[in-house]
Amino acid sequence: MEAQHEQLPPEATGIPEPLTVALVLDASRIKLQLTANDRDGVLRELVGLVIPARDQRHAELLFEALKVREDLCSTCVNEGVAIPHSRNAIVGLVDHPVIAYGRHPKGIGFGALDGKTVRHFFLLCAPNVREHLQLLARLARLVHDADFRAKLIAAKQPAEVIALTRAAERALGSG
Repeated sequence: MEAQHEQLPPEATGIPEPLTVALVLDASRIKLQLTANDRDGVLRELVGLVIPARDQRHAELLFEALKVREDLCSTCVNEGVAIPHSRNAIVGLVDHPVIAYGRHPKGIGFGALDGKTVRHFFLLCAPNVREHLQLLARLARLVHDADFRAKLIAAKQPAEVIALTRAAERALGSG
C-alpha cells in the first residue's frame, strides 16, 4: 500500500507558493462595471483599484507610466483584452505583485491592432522584472483561451473571476 503524502502549506515549509494570476488577484481589485468611455478614463479607474485614493502622488505616477506605455504601443493582446502595465517597474509602488481586473460592459477603443473594442483589462504591477514577466506570460496564456474570456463575461461577482482564473490556470498546467 502506497503512503499518501499530505502537501504542507507554504507557511509550514518555508517554500513560497508558485506565482499565479489567481494568487495575485484580489476581490477588492476587481471591478465588473467599468464606466469610463475612453482609454485614459479606464486607466484611471484601474489605477484606483491598485492605489488608494489618498495616495494621489503614486496614483498619478502609475497613471502617467501607463499612458506612456500605451502611447509607445498598445497593450491589447487579442480578442478584446488589454494588459496595461508600465514599461519598467516603478520602485516603491508595490511591494508584492498586484493584478487588477476591470470589465467594460460595451467595450472601448483601446488601440487594438485588430481594431476591436476592449472589454477585459488586467492592470499588472510588480516590484521586479522577474515577477512582472512571469505574470505577464501567464496572463497572455489565459486570455488566449476563448472559453476563459467567455466565462469572464458571464462572471457576476469578483470571487467568480478569481475561481475561474484558478481553474483555468490549473487546466493549462500552470497553477
